[in-house]
Amino acid sequence: MIVKQKPSAIKLLFTLRGSILPKVYPQILLISLISAFITNIQHGFPSSFSSYSVAPFTLLGIALSLFLGFRNNASYQRWWEARGLWGQLVYDTRSFTRQVLSYIDDGSEDGQDSQRRLVYLSIAFTHALRHRLRDSAPWKDMERFVEPVYHASMQQAQNLPDYLLRLLGKELGYCRQQRLTSDLMLQNMDERLNSMTVVLSACERIHSTPLPFAYTLLVHRTTYLYCFMLPFGLVSSLGWVTPLICGVIAYTFFGLDALSEELEEPFGLAANQLPLTALSRNIEINLLEALGETELPPNIMAKNGYLQ
Repeated sequence: MIVKQKPSAIKLLFTLRGSILPKVYPQILLISLISAFITNIQHGFPSSFSSYSVAPFTLLGIALSLFLGFRNNASYQRWWEARGLWGQLVYDTRSFTRQVLSYIDDGSEDGQDSQRRLVYLSIAFTHALRHRLRDSAPWKDMERFVEPVYHASMQQAQNLPDYLLRLLGKELGYCRQQRLTSDLMLQNMDERLNSMTVVLSACERIHSTPLPFAYTLLVHRTTYLYCFMLPFGLVSSLGWVTPLICGVIAYTFFGLDALSEELEEPFGLAANQLPLTALSRNIEINLLEALGETELPPNIMAKNGYLQ
């Protein structure tokens, strides 16, 4: 994710950090070169291209803008829902840890061990969820938070975050058997686990259900066709300015298309996607600090304006 700054008006025009330009400059360059080629032909042979009305391009541009705007709104809605789910996860893990430390009897070694296991499993769940959404290997980040007896079954689990939630449930059942807390508080803690399950399921839904491909294909095709046809309609009236105007229009349409693709999958590592690594590290630090540990991992800091 881009760490927000407030650049001056001049810097805003030329900054590349967070811009979609590096992704779409090949298309912009292609449209500009085609426009320049057509302009040269029109300049050398003025009767090559007839003077067309701009009305068809105006109508098509309006329709394309509506399509791109709708797709961009749908992608942003997915991005914002994903951010809200991770905000809910921060709330759930902090609340669950507070309940564990407040209402599980820590007067015995058994109670202290249960507190530590429950908090550690909550941290492991956070890291496991991030790696599941990013399709990466989770063992380095979470192995130390899970007891070795579960490592073999953990590596065989098809859905690792769900497996960790089951371990959390079993640990709460153990606390009930040992009468380390009351049934009422166990019910409240189980509600937090249910909320974490909702977060997991909702994130999986976003991750596994992209926007309909037919709609994406329609927007792609229409954008390319419009930008390819545009120089023919503008060259007779704009002359040498045609490559510049076509390049700006191509930047707008291809940029919106590329930005929608980036926001459509909010859990990745691109510049405008969510900083899941920083969020999960923040949860880890908060929960370890609540547990009373002093050797805390460092915060994830932004590098070159990017926060992962």
